[in-house]
Amino acid sequence: MPALSNILERFVDLIINPAILLVFSAAFFLFMWGLVMFMIHLNSGEPKQEDKDHMLWGIVGMFVMVSVWGIIGLIENTFGIGRAGGFDASRIENVSPVPGFFKK
Repeated sequence: MPALSNILERFVDLIINPAILLVFSAAFFLFMWGLVMFMIHLNSGEPKQEDKDHMLWGIVGMFVMVSVWGIIGLIENTFGIGRAGGFDASRIENVSPVPGFFKK
């Protein structure tokens, strides 16, 4: 399994993370473009719906990319692949509930 873990780690590092960063950057610039154009069109009367749509889709794109990044991190930590090295249960014995939490 170390070979598979190494391949997946390199794939995520060399392909997935740069792609996420590229799309996130594009979504951020789309949002900023919409914001700037929205502010420019405020002076001329009513802002255009196109500018509002650019801002909306920029936010949606950034949310999707952050979600993808989080899902990849969740998969890496759940299945013990990547840099995490697996689930670390060595400190589980130090966890205790708050006193009186289970009392009615």
